[in-house]
Amino acid sequence: MVPTQRPGSHQQLLNTLGQRICDGDLATGTVVSIDELTTEHGVSRSVVREVLRVLGALGMVESTRGVGTRTLPPSAWNVFDPQLIAWRLASRNRLDQLRSLAEIRNALEPEAASLAASRGDAAVVGRLMSVAARMWTAAETEDPETFLDLDVEFHALLLHASGNEMFAHFAPALEEILRGRVRTGLTPAHPDPTAVADHLALASAIQRREPDRSWHLARRIATAALEESRHLDPDGAHRADKA
Repeated sequence: MVPTQRPGSHQQLLNTLGQRICDGDLATGTVVSIDELTTEHGVSRSVVREVLRVLGALGMVESTRGVGTRTLPPSAWNVFDPQLIAWRLASRNRLDQLRSLAEIRNALEPEAASLAASRGDAAVVGRLMSVAARMWTAAETEDPETFLDLDVEFHALLLHASGNEMFAHFAPALEEILRGRVRTGLTPAHPDPTAVADHLALASAIQRREPDRSWHLARRIATAALEESRHLDPDGAHRADKA
């Protein structure tokens, strides 16, 4: 009998398996059975195959003749994929993931800022300045949803303003980092006033074509995010918030 396929069953199964792999519930080397998944989740074999195809594209599973489909170690994963970042930030290992992502930002964004100050398109730089000003307003009026949207836009513009297409390609991953931190409670309840001021100062330095100052300001913003991740308890709560 062919299972009755529920609406959204493909995405539901994809999220379930992706999350289980990231949590370690499906440990490296686990053989995944199509028949078992079909029965357990009440979906068709075609849905299971498509989900495994997507997970394979993410480097999370591999199909081998004579063995079947087995899970792969994190070293094989496409770790910059936004979907994978979302699963990892929601996993039991989310603090390790957050720190890894913060370290990447710490290395990448200062150089992007320096390049933006050196050769950034004037129109994009102008938008960066406008977004930074609106971030300040959103923080002052305690509008967290607008602030998050603007924060995402600011950092995407920063990467694009660098003029480096590889930096710009990182923007979707960075968006998931910023949104995922908030979604999973890995940020303070209110934006840090110093960080908000630093975003405005960074946009101004880029607009004034000051590469060195832009580098240092971007490094300070990224370092603050890294330090913030180091002051989280294992459950994701900020230690200061628990005092």
